[in-house]
Amino acid sequence: MEPVYAGIDIGGTDVKGGFVDALGRVRERFAVRTGDHAGPEGLVAALAAHLRRADSGLDVRGVGVGAPNGNARRGTVEYPPNLPWPGVTPLADLLAEASGLPCVLDNDANAAALGEGVFGAARGIEDFLFITLGTGLGSGLVVKGALVRGHSGFAGEVGHVIVEAGGRLCGCGRRGCLERYCSATGLVLTYRELAPDAPEGVDARAVFERAEAGEAAAAEAFEQTGERLGLALANAVAYTSPAAIFLFGGLVAAGERLFAPTRRAFEANLLPIYRGTVTVRPSGLDDDAGILGAASLVCPPDFAT
Repeated sequence: MEPVYAGIDIGGTDVKGGFVDALGRVRERFAVRTGDHAGPEGLVAALAAHLRRADSGLDVRGVGVGAPNGNARRGTVEYPPNLPWPGVTPLADLLAEASGLPCVLDNDANAAALGEGVFGAARGIEDFLFITLGTGLGSGLVVKGALVRGHSGFAGEVGHVIVEAGGRLCGCGRRGCLERYCSATGLVLTYRELAPDAPEGVDARAVFERAEAGEAAAAEAFEQTGERLGLALANAVAYTSPAAIFLFGGLVAAGERLFAPTRRAFEANLLPIYRGTVTVRPSGLDDDAGILGAASLVCPPDFAT
């Protein structure tokens, strides 16, 4: 039987899972709606059932889980903002017991960062930053091939660096966090400030389409988003001196509309000793990033060769 590792990506609406082989192919997929289960126990039972029903030709060796507010040191999901689970849930232990398989859990952005290193464009790069630009801004810091987790297990929250003192209210309860300016949500908020008469329901894709059509406010929204992001990334370089920074998520589909102002601000704000040593580029992962990242948590280092 072919050895594979299960990757499970837990989101506020859906849970996506699959079995990943040594070439980074998702051999079989499954999905569970998060809201169909009142608590983690029901979700665990549903996931364990999918794991047991894996194709008979697949030898499932372990399970990796990427989850919001996941703590790798304890295998727990702690006070997740978008899940109806109060307090601290020992999800790794629950899923290991229900499935009979070893289980490793981490923050979803950390899992995706590790997936970039194992299956994506960061293969062979020991030091890099991974930034997710979706509804919020997630991040993973990799140094010498290992994720930086810190003593609490929650290191690397670039999205919650304050970039505007007293600025926009963030879901974390503070004001002025980077993710409220440099994310799909942040882009739309900036656009609405620049175009207060814009119709309701405008999303990041619509802002991009308006910018491409020549609308000045939409183009300026991307400029401001890129300028703030480039500055924040330049500051982040001073902490770990990465060789590359990978951007992932829906906002990355804007291409040079986002990358051009980001790279300009990045280079302009880098400490001179770092200039010309760090690249900012799109992720090499596709829509299966969550599954691949989660599977990479549990597969051995030489699994993907």
